[in-house]
Amino acid sequence: MAVTVKTPEEIELMRKAGKILAQVHEELGKIIKPGLSTRDIDRIGEELIRSYGCEPSFKGYQGYPASICVSVNEEVVHGIPDSRHYIDEGDIVSLDAGVIYRGYHSDAARTHGVGEISEAARLLIARTRESFFEGMKYAKEGNHLHQISAAIGTYAKRFGYGVVRDLCGHGIGSMLHEEPEIPNYKCLRRGIKLKAGMTLAVEPMINLGTEDVVWLDDDWTVVTEDMSLSAHYENTIVITREGPEILTLTESEIIDGVIEDL
Repeated sequence: MAVTVKTPEEIELMRKAGKILAQVHEELGKIIKPGLSTRDIDRIGEELIRSYGCEPSFKGYQGYPASICVSVNEEVVHGIPDSRHYIDEGDIVSLDAGVIYRGYHSDAARTHGVGEISEAARLLIARTRESFFEGMKYAKEGNHLHQISAAIGTYAKRFGYGVVRDLCGHGIGSMLHEEPEIPNYKCLRRGIKLKAGMTLAVEPMINLGTEDVVWLDDDWTVVTEDMSLSAHYENTIVITREGPEILTLTESEIIDGVIEDL
């Protein structure tokens, strides 16, 4: 399937989907605390998504049983919410969610520290976020896709982190996953030339230790092979001639801007 360039009308629908998802993430970030179950987070997240008149992108997608992927500590992505899995002080919790607004998807992820977390965990979360914005420096028409990939991976590698290679970002639009795949590391080829109107979900997944991951027996949850911490940061973007329009940021996140180099 070819990479699609969206019409202005399609982009506007995705813009609205993105704004709603950004708000959902902001509200979920406020409720995470010790003693909350990962199933509680999923339930609240689904209620929020539906309260905005949207459908959760993930629920039932290829059999996934929940609306919010809740991944704790060494869980990289696709953690299945469980009423018996409680959040503890010092955990880091990655939330990955998508919404469907009038047939179009947005997709975004955030990693949160619960209470007092270690300095290593704080830096991992911050630098994973920053690696996304390093990639955004190349997300404009005329550049090549893998310039984004290289910038993400090069930044993360500066700190000795493991950059997950077995999972990647993706195109997005009327389907949750479209072409192209978007690695988070330097590739041998340049990748496609970026065109205005392309819509992408760029999502660094960065580990404190090894880059290697394994799938658990539930066939969904991905964990670090060495059980080290992992962080995840994702936004849905539109390529323009001037640079990326990031659809899944709240106004406060836009004002905050890019974090300083750590």
